[in-house]
Amino acid sequence: MDRRSFLTASLAAASGLAWAEQPEWTAVTAKQASDLLRAKKVSSAELTRACLARIEKLQPLLNAYITLTGEQALADARRLDEELQRGKWRGPFHGVPIALKDNIDTAGVRTTGAGEVFKDRVPAEDAEVARRLKNAGAVLLGKLNLHEFAYGGTSAVSHYGPVHNPWDPTLTPGGSSGGPGAAVAAGMCFASIGTDTAGSIRIPASYCSIVGLKPTYGRVSIRGIIPVAWSLDHAGPMTKTVEDAAIMMNAIAGYDPQDTTTVDVPVLDYDRALHAATSKLRLGIPRKPFFEDLTADVAKAMDAALSVLQKLTGGMRDVTLPQPADSGPIIRAEAYTYHEQWITKTPELYDPPVRAAIQSGAEVKVESYARALEGLARSRRDIRKVFSEVDLLVLPTMADPPFKIDVGLTRNVSARNTLPFDVFGIPVISIPCGFTSAGLPIGLQIAGPHWGEPAVLALAQAYERATDWHTRRPKLG
Repeated sequence: MDRRSFLTASLAAASGLAWAEQPEWTAVTAKQASDLLRAKKVSSAELTRACLARIEKLQPLLNAYITLTGEQALADARRLDEELQRGKWRGPFHGVPIALKDNIDTAGVRTTGAGEVFKDRVPAEDAEVARRLKNAGAVLLGKLNLHEFAYGGTSAVSHYGPVHNPWDPTLTPGGSSGGPGAAVAAGMCFASIGTDTAGSIRIPASYCSIVGLKPTYGRVSIRGIIPVAWSLDHAGPMTKTVEDAAIMMNAIAGYDPQDTTTVDVPVLDYDRALHAATSKLRLGIPRKPFFEDLTADVAKAMDAALSVLQKLTGGMRDVTLPQPADSGPIIRAEAYTYHEQWITKTPELYDPPVRAAIQSGAEVKVESYARALEGLARSRRDIRKVFSEVDLLVLPTMADPPFKIDVGLTRNVSARNTLPFDVFGIPVISIPCGFTSAGLPIGLQIAGPHWGEPAVLALAQAYERATDWHTRRPKLG
């Protein structure tokens, strides 16, 4: 069965008959959906059907999904509705339909990484983030498209075809979490989990005008996620609002004794942190290199955003960040180590740009890898000094707006403004802060010290309240 036939069959099996789309339901936030469910103004089954109808309508345009689990989603939704009727409530994601990036393992549901070599791969166990979300009551609609094996920033390179940007389907949504970015922005799910090694949550968040949070390294388990480089990989929420990101973090954050990358640090209530005062926060503006060579529209949006933030906080000052270590040898060596058993036997099953990038890891010398790891540890130590002077950092997510998909087949995005924060391992969020004159999204990043997610979320929420950028949605009919 080809991909299009598979998706069509999945929708047909889930529905049994045609249903009317409910745009007023798919347009709400995850928190609003949760409130509707608890008030019994809508059922999880109805929300799930509404999402499936939205997917059926927009999948041919956006290509955000690789696999749909519609029939199982409806069965799970009905079961969760019965729990609510009995008075059992698992939390804010109880009965809320979500989707996961297709490099996150799901038991019994294929997880392909958008690569042909894994087209029939069906994990036996859930990734830890998937397990936690299921325990929190989330309904899994399916698996979302991405840049093949998360090794690129355009989502134009995928065995299942390019992902398209909801604001202009001729453009890239960014990557590698392009499917989550497009699906959340277009109302094809209420929230998603993305992964971030060099910017793969925040780039599509910026390009699709949604919220994307990369937590502190070790805050969220990456066990059961197809790795790019486990020394740099992060997993985090991709949502419509900061509030949604906070409640999703409450569901997924925490120590995983089976994941050596996680750290046993107490998890705070991120939803409660949204209400913290921001008036005394000291902001650092790292102008070099992050504000250099911005397009005119991005520069204008950043000036306006800084003006708003100035009024919300205790002031801002220019700061200089330490030079981040070169992560190239780490990414190349660790990616090759994971893929070696397949790429040496069936290299033709990898897309040429991804194949070349992974194969280059075989050339990394032990000395280069060891020095890079030492540099990584030093960078994560040195960034702490900056936060003795300021509380948070503010900068553009991307220097320019999204570009044409066909360009994205051969050109990658610049990770200049995103990769350093994976190296530093500190929490950073991308939130909508404007649009270009052509109506394309612009994103703003707020970063904090290690384990500083509460302050990052508090300021992001304050900015969101003071502006309306997050309320705007692409016009898709």
